[in-house]
Amino acid sequence: MTSQNLHNSSLTQRYQPVEFRHFPDTGEKWAPSNATQTPPTVPARGVKRNNPSDNAQIHDTNTRVTNRTPDNNSGHEVVLRPQNNMNVTTTDCNIINQMGNNGHDVNVNRVQSPVRVESKFTSMRWFHGKISREFAEQLLKPRTDGLFLVRESTNFPGDYTLCVCFQNKVEHYRVKYIGRNLTIDDEEIFDNLENLIKHYEEDADGLCTKLLKCLPKDDDLCVIPEQEIELHEPIGKGEFGEVMLGIWKKDGKDEKVAVKMLKDSSPAEAILMKSLHHENLVNLLGVVRKEGQIYLVTEYMSKGSLVDYLRSRGRLHVTKKDQINFAYHTSAGMEYLERMHVVHRDLAARNVLIAEDGVAKVSDFGLARNKEIKMESSKLPIKWTAPEALKRNIFSNKSDMWSFGILLWEIYSFGRVPYPRIPLADVVKVVEKGYRMEAPEGCPPEIYEIMRQSWDLDPDKRPKFEEVKSKLQALRQQTT
Repeated sequence: MTSQNLHNSSLTQRYQPVEFRHFPDTGEKWAPSNATQTPPTVPARGVKRNNPSDNAQIHDTNTRVTNRTPDNNSGHEVVLRPQNNMNVTTTDCNIINQMGNNGHDVNVNRVQSPVRVESKFTSMRWFHGKISREFAEQLLKPRTDGLFLVRESTNFPGDYTLCVCFQNKVEHYRVKYIGRNLTIDDEEIFDNLENLIKHYEEDADGLCTKLLKCLPKDDDLCVIPEQEIELHEPIGKGEFGEVMLGIWKKDGKDEKVAVKMLKDSSPAEAILMKSLHHENLVNLLGVVRKEGQIYLVTEYMSKGSLVDYLRSRGRLHVTKKDQINFAYHTSAGMEYLERMHVVHRDLAARNVLIAEDGVAKVSDFGLARNKEIKMESSKLPIKWTAPEALKRNIFSNKSDMWSFGILLWEIYSFGRVPYPRIPLADVVKVVEKGYRMEAPEGCPPEIYEIMRQSWDLDPDKRPKFEEVKSKLQALRQQTT
């Protein structure tokens, strides 16, 4: 089982488990005054096993003395357990500080390793070099179980840190040297880092989970030289950056592209987009790196956003076949994200783009994250966001389904703003009291039924995108 020794000369015994849980303060203006705070569920940690075929998530049956202290720096749950010397690192926690530790990577029986980072590992896709703990956590999104990277240890120069996603959190394991060999738990010894990674890819063996998929470093992104991109007029603007029409001068040819100029310098959105491939998602072509800024270069969608397309063409030019196609294409892209455990969080007709051949593709992954990521409610699109997301910051594929129901209403109302004649400040209030928008004029009853199901206040009662995609495919075949 995962364990940790405390680096303090006066502490030599193994400690009983101590759990640190972050109790979020929602602070949402939609939250009722009598709302009760429910502490988050403690994720099961892996256990050290003699039989690799055993389940990696067996719960500890030992009697546990539990202390709950919020970790305001990271929101992590840190579990210190007996029986094993697995080197889980932690951030500043009050209880650790009281014990005389500085809250960094700890191992009671080790002195600081000499500085040595072997150059052969720098070519490995999972090795991100000397990046901080915070930046590693920023990169590891969406936090699907088993997603991992390796970085140089910032607290123990020469050692490494294995960062692994599990149950919406990032666990940081110190990989230390014993002589010329490497280990995490002082039991399994490896002659190099590559063999260590291979071992934990095959068997969790005490980690929180097996290593299932590495997060490639952003060097694996196609980096486009700045001089190859010629910027033209703006074609869009959002919360996270302006989008320009660009010309990519590639191999003697000019190709139209969309260039999103990010407001921050994080490559997280680019790395996420690179890992997603589907015909109904906007395709990332590469990135342009400027000092302190990143440009995302994506395929150019010549017919613009879905909402503008619907409004500019209207009933005279947008046919029932077009409408069902747009709905189906969007559901197909979202069903893929659902399978990949990615939550979009900002699904709306403005974030669906139309290609020259009329294919709709989901775009704008600036908010695409895992459900535990916090965001101020004032920045959320209230009319498109599920009540549980607005009130309690609970985002999931089911909250995306609520947004999809609003998007369907946009399609069949030809781009009208949702909840017409209802003040923005009253939307959540009336929705919670049972109000639902009526079917737009000419909307097929089967489509409106999907909307109604997607707007159930109980997220578990909303359909999955897989189900909706299947229904829309059947309706698509019937529509002429």
